[in-house]
Amino acid sequence: MSDPPHIAPGAASASGRRPASPSAEPETGPALGRDPFAEEPGSEALVSRLDALERRRPRRRPKPRAPAADAPQPDLPQGRARGPSHPRTPALAEVELPEESDFWDRLLPERARRALSATSHLVEGEAATDRFGFSPETARKALPWFHALYRGWFRTRSRGHEHLPERGGAVLASNHAGLLPFDAAMTVVDVLMHTDPPRLARAVVDRWAGELPFVNIFYARVGQVVGTHENFAELLEDEQLVLVFPEGAAGVTKPLRERYRLQDFHVGFVEHALRGRVPIVPMAVVGSDDQAPMLFDLKPLARALGMPAVPITPTFPWLGPLGLLPLPVRYRIVYGEPLDFHERFGPEGAEDARLVHYLAAEVRRAVGALIESERG
Repeated sequence: MSDPPHIAPGAASASGRRPASPSAEPETGPALGRDPFAEEPGSEALVSRLDALERRRPRRRPKPRAPAADAPQPDLPQGRARGPSHPRTPALAEVELPEESDFWDRLLPERARRALSATSHLVEGEAATDRFGFSPETARKALPWFHALYRGWFRTRSRGHEHLPERGGAVLASNHAGLLPFDAAMTVVDVLMHTDPPRLARAVVDRWAGELPFVNIFYARVGQVVGTHENFAELLEDEQLVLVFPEGAAGVTKPLRERYRLQDFHVGFVEHALRGRVPIVPMAVVGSDDQAPMLFDLKPLARALGMPAVPITPTFPWLGPLGLLPLPVRYRIVYGEPLDFHERFGPEGAEDARLVHYLAAEVRRAVGALIESERG
């Protein structure tokens, strides 16, 4: 792959370069720190290359009809699963909601309790967690606090929910900011509260966060997954929603002067969307750039500690750990129209590095347009 999906908890500045001609040798190094398609995304050379790629693709065969229920099932290669490993998510009206049993249940409205109960199908049998570590019981105790932040602290408003697929896998690609991943948490709550059947967005977190004691376990228990290629592919194979922040750590650690400026996008999420044959839904969170304005970054100390940044903000480190709490800014979340790159280019498109970078730039432009629509 071109780059690992370095995605926190989700591009690039224009360099003035034109994309190389189709006959040029492809570049071998990562294309981070620049956007080779920012200047002229519709240049003739690139369009010709895309058209040629599409013409080379074999025509899709019509999907075969589903076999009868009693028909023998063909053997699959050893180690491959037949579709999703969990049953269908029930609609809200189908959820049998148990009586309020304790303090945690009384903190949530009925709609939120129903949505969370619908996600329990992700855990098979009598197991306490799914194979990624998600625990419905831990989520039941954590959701009241995140729901309070969603409603009371950030006063979240959202639109575009019709673009979230009811079923099947998809990649949600968002901007990222604010030092701590409250934008990821609020997106997970928003998706859960505005989908029917309810859907649990599985945010792919940066690998360094997956190594933090206690934090890594909590992330897993509330449904988030460390960003490895294997985890990403398996989530899409299970037809789940995967939330990515292609800016990675650069998004959450950008200084105040760069607020709402998208940083370089990593491109691994595009490769996974193509290989998994799923759409990419661009989305934007407006407000997270204002929750913890970073005045300075003590980079030498950050490198010594192995951290993405050691920030200096108006409240940190002056107020100690409390200084990391976000300011009570208003969140606005918007979901854009799905980008069905997989339908045009298919899984083989993931092998063309230049195409993948071009498509990542298209996602970046879509996210940027959503940010501007909410800020304007």
